[in-house]
Amino acid sequence: MAKYVYDFTEGNKDLKDLLGGKGANLAEMTNLGLPVPPGFTITTEACRHYLAEGAVPRGLEEEIAQHLSALEARMGRKLGQSDDPLLVSVRSGAKFSMPGMMDTVLNIGLNDESVHGLAKQAGGNERFAWDSYRRLVQMFGKTVLDIDGDRFEEALESVKGARQDTDLSAEELQRLVETFKGIVREETGADFPADPREQMRLAIKAVFESWNSGRAVLYRRQERIPADLGTAVNVCSMVFGNVGDDSGTGVAFTRDPGSGRQGIYGDYLQNAQGEDVVAGIRNTVPLQDLEHIDKDSYDNLLSIMKTLENHYRDLCDIEFTVERGKLWMLQTRVGKRTAAAAFRIATQLVDQGLISMDEAVQRVTGDQLAQLMFPRFAQDTGNKLLTKGMNASPGAAVGKAVFSSPRAVELAAKGEDVILVRRETTPDDLSGMIAAQGVLTSRGGKTSHAAVVARGMGKVCVCGAEELEVSISGKKFTAPGGVEVVEGDVISIDGSTGEVFLGEVPVADSVVVEYFEGAEPEDELVRAVDRIMRHADSKRRLGVRANADNPEDSARARRFGAQGIGLCRTEHMFLGERRQLVEDLVLASDKEERQAALDALAPLQKSDFIGIFQAMEGLPVTVRLIDPPLHEFLPDLVDLSVKVALGNASDKDKRLLDAVRRLHEQNPMLGLRGVRLGLVIPGLFAMQVRAIAEAAREVPGAQPEIMIPLVGAVQELEAVREEALGILAEVGVEALIGTMIEVPRAALTAGQIAEAAQFFSFGTNDLTQMTWGFSRDDVEAAFFSRYLELGIFGVSPFETLDRDGVGRLVRIAAEEGRRTRPDLKLGICGEHGGDPDSVHFCHEVGLDYVSCSPFRIPVARLEAGRAALAGHDSDTR
Repeated sequence: MAKYVYDFTEGNKDLKDLLGGKGANLAEMTNLGLPVPPGFTITTEACRHYLAEGAVPRGLEEEIAQHLSALEARMGRKLGQSDDPLLVSVRSGAKFSMPGMMDTVLNIGLNDESVHGLAKQAGGNERFAWDSYRRLVQMFGKTVLDIDGDRFEEALESVKGARQDTDLSAEELQRLVETFKGIVREETGADFPADPREQMRLAIKAVFESWNSGRAVLYRRQERIPADLGTAVNVCSMVFGNVGDDSGTGVAFTRDPGSGRQGIYGDYLQNAQGEDVVAGIRNTVPLQDLEHIDKDSYDNLLSIMKTLENHYRDLCDIEFTVERGKLWMLQTRVGKRTAAAAFRIATQLVDQGLISMDEAVQRVTGDQLAQLMFPRFAQDTGNKLLTKGMNASPGAAVGKAVFSSPRAVELAAKGEDVILVRRETTPDDLSGMIAAQGVLTSRGGKTSHAAVVARGMGKVCVCGAEELEVSISGKKFTAPGGVEVVEGDVISIDGSTGEVFLGEVPVADSVVVEYFEGAEPEDELVRAVDRIMRHADSKRRLGVRANADNPEDSARARRFGAQGIGLCRTEHMFLGERRQLVEDLVLASDKEERQAALDALAPLQKSDFIGIFQAMEGLPVTVRLIDPPLHEFLPDLVDLSVKVALGNASDKDKRLLDAVRRLHEQNPMLGLRGVRLGLVIPGLFAMQVRAIAEAAREVPGAQPEIMIPLVGAVQELEAVREEALGILAEVGVEALIGTMIEVPRAALTAGQIAEAAQFFSFGTNDLTQMTWGFSRDDVEAAFFSRYLELGIFGVSPFETLDRDGVGRLVRIAAEEGRRTRPDLKLGICGEHGGDPDSVHFCHEVGLDYVSCSPFRIPVARLEAGRAALAGHDSDTR
């Protein structure tokens, strides 16, 4: 029979798939002899069974009962025992950290009788006991019984008034418990469950079900966490930080997760339970203050922090509770960190001898590198400084102030930039945090929900801006000096300094971009980036090229580390003032007029190519011959029709209108474009090939590669190739001739096409459209959001390569192409060339290079190195 429950003494940190991250790490800390409250973990397998079948697996309840009995025997108390109760927490814990996205219930086992036993345990502390009881009813009501949490908050606020929750008396808390139980009765039609085992049973099911809560689904989609993992459930004996001022709860990091700098970092809250710190309901004190509050616990905590960081060889995030002077460890995990911290910490750990440079490259990601390349605020702009809070997650964000998550989502969907302003965020604010450019809160510390989630998703965040008076109902906040900011006013927040400005602050290039542009790596962060990039470059097999269509982009691509151009789109050279020449080509009535139009275009094309070849200084340049249908270069049908109807049209306008109508296609994506255009309009491709060849002849060391687009049959390529070879021989230049693989038929007949092609470049934008049957310009707005909600997509197939469908075509084409021509050069030039996951796939299938926009080149370089170090050695050659 399957085993579904593990005691904390049975697991270890390598069992995250089974025990979830929290359970595996609680077991690991137990194994290390650290002070962990006893408990047990219900596996992710049990959760998956429950979610699939609607019932817990057979034997689970018996296993839970056995482990609970063992826990009771160890603690010398029974769950909910009236005179001396054992209380437990029930907490979620998935393989990947999902802070605040799933459910937790504390103080299970309390009822009208055991609350007195708890007070007795605490030396007659009635206030502590009733505070714990009201927390149970409030948490249980919200998370297990699905009652609107505002009902409990409003009842609490009405009793507190302007006081802190710690100022409430035992009598007030006792009355509040009765009020909360009345809310439960009113909302559910039943009494709050007094049976401790029933409380635990319902809480466990609620945690299972929270895996599919709206916020959990949204977070998984944002972080690309698989939906089928399920969560473990951790049942842990309670320790209490809310007994009095000699107790408390806190969160600690072994290094600063915002900057990566070493030191003592974290938050502590006296007389509080664990959720209070993360929720940000009261402002915390810095962790250093614990030294003056309880030096023994502080010294013990620092020793444990050092033990954990050396054991995990990484930044650790720790949750702890002090109960009447005794330190307890409630959780540890490898901590989420900002992009800057990730690079700094990786190189610091190398210098400390804890990890190798190979591991350092694996500790950072291309997405983090991209975040470091985002602009920062310019200095001394004159904008009014409203206040300064905590620099919770770095970066520069500008947008309209909004005061609710639904409003943030609404405006962002219209293309507007917004800053979400809250007193504190809750897990229900996740949709607004994703939609916003940044998050600003007036409460909470650097380990609050807002800070932790924002850092995890690379979102700018300033929290704990205590000087701001935030009115959610009034949709405004008031800053010192009486400055009032209402919804819709533009503000700027600096997550690196904690500063909040009125209006839009101008931005400047980041120091990392300046480094890639050629500046010396003088900044500590830039030196870390430089070390990791150099090592990644030394390890990668994949080349990295650029998609660039002009000398300026080509030169920047070189500075960013491009090893050539993988896609030069020649159609971009026909825009602007040159449209006139394309119009002449379309209107040509005979061979002579057509040739005259082509002769006028040729020197312009040649000049463009000379500039690009010079910028690339002898590196390969893949030039794609014209791809779009010609009507895209002509005036708009409606504009021409209006001109003609009003009698304002010239003779040329009338001829253009006839041409536009003649060239009109119902589905131009699948019409007269690419190789078809070159075969139908004599001389068009020949003009381009000659311009390429003559430009290459004038630039020493130039390496042109001529790419024929939209080939679906080898015969199409052969027809163009024969003419191109003749022109190259005539000019006296050598060039590779290949094709884009962007039509599914081309991928499936790659073995034949490779007989005429010296290289393949996978045009995955069009290949994705044609494989899925999508028109990208239409479908993304029409139904992609619904597909993402339903889980049909984990991520848009235009952002990350669809490995199962499009990826399989790429794999087939690579294998069959190289079977025909072993030295066939393979690359990718769609937007996927700069996507981290897609870069790893390209390494796995044995491509020679990826090509992406100049700005994404460093990302592709880093990910190519990470792919090589990950052990993907399935080179198809």
